[in-house]
Amino acid sequence: MIERRETKQRMSRAVIHNGTVYFCGQVAKDSTKDITHQTTTMLEKVDELLESVGSSREKLLSATIYIKTMKDFAEMNAVWDAWVPEGHAPARACVEASMAREELLVEISVVAAV
Repeated sequence: MIERRETKQRMSRAVIHNGTVYFCGQVAKDSTKDITHQTTTMLEKVDELLESVGSSREKLLSATIYIKTMKDFAEMNAVWDAWVPEGHAPARACVEASMAREELLVEISVVAAV
């Protein structure tokens, strides 16, 4: 069975299948701030989504991070490293990418066990 949550024309906010949840990309709550703030609030949104499906950071399977410029890589990683529970790091990729809106500095897409 496939369960889709908050489905719109283009995407679902979450898709759950066989004990795995796939989340759409998450961005900062306030995109006018710096990379540290954007990363922090982006990960807060991930926490909220994980909780909404009965999952947690410890159950992350993979993460793909899109960053506007690799000049911000170290600052983004400092927030990421503090957020990921020790011993529970997911498989991760981080790529430099053009963003959907000019002010966005970082976006993440995660997959987790439920």
